[in-house]
Amino acid sequence: MSIKIKVSVSVWSAVVGICLLGSCKKDSVVTDPPTTTPTTPTTDPVPSMTTVKTWLADKNATNETAALFYNLKKIAKTNILFGHQDDTKRGVLAGGTQWANEQHILPHPATTQSDVKEVTGAYPVIYGHDFQHIADFMSGNWFDYERDMARQLTIEAYNRGGVNTYSWHYDNPVSKTDGSFYWDNSKVEAVSKIIPGGDSNAVFKASLKEVAAFAKSLIGADGKLIPVIFRPFHEFDGDWFWWGATHSTAQQYKELYKFTVTYLRDSLDVHNFIYAWSPDKNFTSESQYLERYPGDEFVDLVGSDNYGDVTANVAPSVASNKLKIVSDYAIRKNKVAALTETGLQNLPQADWFNQKLLKILKNQPLELAYVLVWANTADAYWTPYKGQAAEQDFISFKNNGYAVFADKAPQMYKLQ
Repeated sequence: MSIKIKVSVSVWSAVVGICLLGSCKKDSVVTDPPTTTPTTPTTDPVPSMTTVKTWLADKNATNETAALFYNLKKIAKTNILFGHQDDTKRGVLAGGTQWANEQHILPHPATTQSDVKEVTGAYPVIYGHDFQHIADFMSGNWFDYERDMARQLTIEAYNRGGVNTYSWHYDNPVSKTDGSFYWDNSKVEAVSKIIPGGDSNAVFKASLKEVAAFAKSLIGADGKLIPVIFRPFHEFDGDWFWWGATHSTAQQYKELYKFTVTYLRDSLDVHNFIYAWSPDKNFTSESQYLERYPGDEFVDLVGSDNYGDVTANVAPSVASNKLKIVSDYAIRKNKVAALTETGLQNLPQADWFNQKLLKILKNQPLELAYVLVWANTADAYWTPYKGQAAEQDFISFKNNGYAVFADKAPQMYKLQ
């Protein structure tokens, strides 16, 4: 079974997704997917801001955060937003050379650089970031740079109408000197020790204060606090992270997630977060999917990460059926649903976007707000660069009309 892991590009690089995938081959019969004509937006009455806020885990969320939630739900009925991790932070040039806005790589490219835009002519709508080097146990100029760059890229994405989501590859707070979020590198049980009553709860609260301070520093050109989709402790059904299923009980994990939300919201007055919850692909029923679900009052967005089911030798229905579970739950419980991480590393299947990803998303009726593929580096990339074999397929995927890129994105921060 394929297991997704994340490795560093260099000793100081931010986390990059990578899959240990089996060999991939093209489908024996390839047909062009039908072009999707953009659907006329629904004409349902727009709810009041007060009503939308009652749907959220944070009833005191900012107006822009509530509007974002509503618009994500709205677009999911007809289309899906395209997202890319670290889109303006790192990427690959023609010929496979790396570019990155990192302190150790000079000269820095412009912060407007984007592999997605370079190939398709448009930015993604969803920008993925990480709290790893913002709320951690390190200090120094490099980490100051990482924090400042993340802030700048987040603000610039918002200013151009984009949506920001943050995961958190959080180094083990009990054995923090090991500097790793991987269980194999830091085999010290932590979940029971950082939830209330644990002897490391104060350490965890200090990290949450760093998250909160950063969240409150995100101010757009319009003077508004920038909304963020916050996705802590993801892929918890696997065993590769210290918060994984084999390193804590279901109740302990639920308590960890609940405390994260309540401490940020109620004690630290963070009101620009949409709270996302996403396991990996290890479920085939709703009951399995919800085994570690903390409860509707703590979650706004339900999702799933899935790398193993999106390869050429797996039928599109496998991933699609799992997404149907996610989508159906979101519809029934008034949540947003998303494919929170996916991708085919280095795109050995040149028509993957149309003949695999699009078929997964269109295999059956789904209401997913966005799909996000992982970050690009020279050794592990998830969108094509200029001249890469999948370039034309990616352009065709963009032009199909179902996946929405920034040039066709609606206003995300106002009720309309």
